[in-house]
Amino acid sequence: MIDIVQDLAALRARVTGWKRDGLRVGLVPTMGNLHPGHYALVDALRPHVDRIVASVFVNPTQFGPHEDFDRYPRTPEADARGLDAAGCDLLWMPSVDTMYPLGVERTVTVRVPGITTILDGAHRPGHFDGVATVVARLFNQVQPEVAAFGRKDYQQVAVIAHMVAELAFPVRLLPVAISREADGLARSSRNQYLDADARARAPALYRALTSLRDALGAGQSAAAAETGAADALRAAGFEVDYIEVRAPDLAPYAGGDGVALVAARLGRTRLIDNLEFSFGAGDGRG
Repeated sequence: MIDIVQDLAALRARVTGWKRDGLRVGLVPTMGNLHPGHYALVDALRPHVDRIVASVFVNPTQFGPHEDFDRYPRTPEADARGLDAAGCDLLWMPSVDTMYPLGVERTVTVRVPGITTILDGAHRPGHFDGVATVVARLFNQVQPEVAAFGRKDYQQVAVIAHMVAELAFPVRLLPVAISREADGLARSSRNQYLDADARARAPALYRALTSLRDALGAGQSAAAAETGAADALRAAGFEVDYIEVRAPDLAPYAGGDGVALVAARLGRTRLIDNLEFSFGAGDGRG
């Protein structure tokens, strides 16, 4: 059975022992309520390291005052079983007091400038400050050589990459492809909030991204393609926060390769997704 550690001294003792033996350590940071997309991160990380630590921590600093922190699903026993079956070596499950020993209100915050104020950052002020802060702490606690992150959170990966470069963390980031259901819906712990009707509507999110990409490939302007995709989502019952096309580095799109990103709500459930694309070869759609 996988080792479950909740004490920081015990975690550091275990990691120090591995490193003393010359073993490379990998990290999969999660908020729990794990699904096949999370286990795909473990699989992707395995060839690069000798030992894998997965963290399960629902981080209060990345939730806004009216967001779903209290109702975010917590399933620690199922998470431990799934990680054990996936071949993870250690489950790090710190308490809020362990992660923020002086209290959330007094925590030292990591703030990444620029890319945290667009897209999700514009709609969830302070969210990426909380993400950067907790990931910096996890890197300090686990001391991984490699850390795996899902590409579904495209902007999050960009924020963490900026932080790693700026603060010179000795860790390599391993972005992992989006894990999707058969109908295209990106796997997410929040999908379980969807009732049957909303779940049937949800794949329209991915279809909107593909239609936006295809419209660009057919010569439409970015503004026109975005408007058409947003209208299609509203017709499917979504409340749209944004659907935008950006350059791969999240700068304004100026043609060529890019990424289409979306955040939209079905009832109380907020879903995000993205689609990277490359033009210039084959059929022009990448």
